[in-house]
Amino acid sequence: MGYGIPSVRAMSDTNPTEQTSREPSGACFTRAVTRALAEEPALEAVTLDRTRQTISVATLGRTDVAKLTERVGARIQAADESQDAACQLLRGDGDCSTCASPLTGSERQNITIKYEHGATTIARVTCPTAPKFWRWRDLPFPKVVQRDVEFLEDHHHEDEWKPQLVLAMLCGALGLLAAYVAPPAWRIPLFALSYLAGAWFPAEDVWERIRQRAIDVHFLMIAVAVGSASIGAWGEGATLLFLFSLSGALEHYALGRTQKEIRSLFHEAPKVATLLDARGGESELPVEQLQTGMRLLVKPGSQFPVDGEVLKGGTAADESNLTGEATPVEKTVGDTVLAGTINLWGAVEVGVLRPAAQSSLQKIIQLIKEAQQQKAPSQQFADKFGTVYTYLVLALSGVMFFVWWLGFHLPAFTSTAAVHSAFYRTMTLLVVASPCALVLSIPSAVLAAIAWGARHGVLIRGGAAVEKLADVTVVALDKTGTLTTGELRVEKVESFPSGRESEVAQLAYSLDRLSTHPLARAVTRYGKQKGLTAIEFAHFESVTGQGVRGRCERGEYLLGRREWIASARGDQAVAQVPPTEAGFSEIWLSSRELLGHIVLRDDIRPQAQGVVDELKASGLRTIVLTGDRRATAEHLKSELHLDEVRAELKPEEKVAAIKLLSEGGKRVAMIGDGVNDAPSLAVAHVGVAMGARGSDAALEQADIVLMHDRLENFLAAFRLSQRARRIIRQNLVISMGTVVVLVGFALIGRIPLPVGVVGHEGSTVIVVMNSLRLLFGGVSKTNRS
Repeated sequence: MGYGIPSVRAMSDTNPTEQTSREPSGACFTRAVTRALAEEPALEAVTLDRTRQTISVATLGRTDVAKLTERVGARIQAADESQDAACQLLRGDGDCSTCASPLTGSERQNITIKYEHGATTIARVTCPTAPKFWRWRDLPFPKVVQRDVEFLEDHHHEDEWKPQLVLAMLCGALGLLAAYVAPPAWRIPLFALSYLAGAWFPAEDVWERIRQRAIDVHFLMIAVAVGSASIGAWGEGATLLFLFSLSGALEHYALGRTQKEIRSLFHEAPKVATLLDARGGESELPVEQLQTGMRLLVKPGSQFPVDGEVLKGGTAADESNLTGEATPVEKTVGDTVLAGTINLWGAVEVGVLRPAAQSSLQKIIQLIKEAQQQKAPSQQFADKFGTVYTYLVLALSGVMFFVWWLGFHLPAFTSTAAVHSAFYRTMTLLVVASPCALVLSIPSAVLAAIAWGARHGVLIRGGAAVEKLADVTVVALDKTGTLTTGELRVEKVESFPSGRESEVAQLAYSLDRLSTHPLARAVTRYGKQKGLTAIEFAHFESVTGQGVRGRCERGEYLLGRREWIASARGDQAVAQVPPTEAGFSEIWLSSRELLGHIVLRDDIRPQAQGVVDELKASGLRTIVLTGDRRATAEHLKSELHLDEVRAELKPEEKVAAIKLLSEGGKRVAMIGDGVNDAPSLAVAHVGVAMGARGSDAALEQADIVLMHDRLENFLAAFRLSQRARRIIRQNLVISMGTVVVLVGFALIGRIPLPVGVVGHEGSTVIVVMNSLRLLFGGVSKTNRS
């Protein structure tokens, strides 16, 4: 396992938790970019070139470039140019202590600054492989306004089906009244009112389309209804509009239920938080104004307003709305709490980890919003085909009118009891050939699958992921945090010779508290629980794949892998200590006068064996790609009966392994959770990230997110994908099959308009209801392709 901590150029003695509550006046470019990097997960680096008057931004993963540019530009535009002129960092001196608003230690530790040919590049710290995947864009100096935090709101009118259903029923009732009850003098006015009720909502869509210089199936239906009325077939036109508007109401009901299922996962986000000052005083503060490092009081029964760390007290949290896990999760000092989850019983003090806009809740909401806008490959094809098909239907109907009229000598517009006119047959052909069911066959299934997944702890980022996952033949898994719990615990601390264990623990904690690596998190949690005092390091740097090096008043210290420490010391002190047993990890600390190690244990997930067995039973090959020692990897292989393990891999070697499998014709799903896994997730056929607590880089690259780190949810996602693919195929067969049959009968004149309307609208309703089986039905273990 490559033990590494992100690189940092230097640290000041400022407390890492110190940050102001709002953007300081007169903030310089460096602070503006640092804040932007902290709040924009997709943003990786920003380059300022004042000579060219450009700002270049580097992004990783999916992002809305226009909106990202607007937000980044707002921060930079607000930066004070006079501060930029005096900024030592921008001039390359590497010191911002003279700035009116200098960077804090925690801000400096998360960025690197590079100067080249008069341009300044500020980048977030990340793994060495990640910059190869960055996408750079040159932008002019932006001039936009600041954007506030946005909370989830209902923009989808999920109850719109109700007035649609009322008007559809009114259309049908007026049509029946005109056809069978009303005297002749009242028939036309009642039919006209029936048409008005049935065409009200479709006409709105038609008008919007016409303004965009486009037409769709709504236009065809209204055109047929008007055409029917023009030849005296009022009853047929009313029947068409009744069934069409009723079908539309049912479609909106089905899609509204899908949206409602998604929104029901989230309680209303809290708008204010209780802020604690240095003397323990309480005050109310809007959630969007909370900044990293602030101390909050969260009382029992309240929601946690932002992602935070428990500083004082203990409680349990209900995280079911985020993770799908109904069991309360115990929270003690050092544990992370998530925005939107509920504090069940204890009053706790919480330190803010990130602003509200970057909380786990907002991250998940954004993922779901993006997912609903991303189309599956088959849907993209259907959309293109549907547009061309609509024009072909119009052209065919026009041609067939003249064929029936001039070729078969049928009456042009006047139907008789014995024969329908050419115009009547043309209207029938237009109805039965319209692609209503085809247009809805794929998006209705995709949205239902996304909603079912979100309700069961699986976030699927769009239709492409729904379809692609069913094609997977190989599942590649990271070890730490994926097959193992990722919640390592310190088993013991040893020094050589013995007697200095507390010093080893304190120094390791002081170095590791700057990292998010699983091993470092375990040591940091251990240090906080033991109440260890952190030592400030004047110099701190990362050695990729090996560990970290730091310098303080006591001297220089190395923290990392056994092999690296042994090589750096150049003696036999490390070799005299037996390696840890399989299933355990270790971190070594070394200086001129001190040597010790910390032994940690990472348990295999209880569900891992069952998941691997199910994957193999489904015909999938399982491969573990890990940076851990070969002995540990082989132990994992024997315990879980994996098909293959590849150990001691660097991030770029994981990427190469996935590419090699893909070139061999395999469809690979990669499951990981950390920053180092992000490149592998990007190149895999399907990238799967573990949990809402996964790194931003991993979440940005993932096609699917498994909430609460529940590996067994991958099986649910895989089966859901298989079932969704089958339902999509069923929908396509139903929609296209119905069109082929009805068009065939229409061309030979063997189908009246009302029957054509029933067949056309009936197939549309069947397709939508078939898709809803994904939303309300379970996922069987026997669902396999």
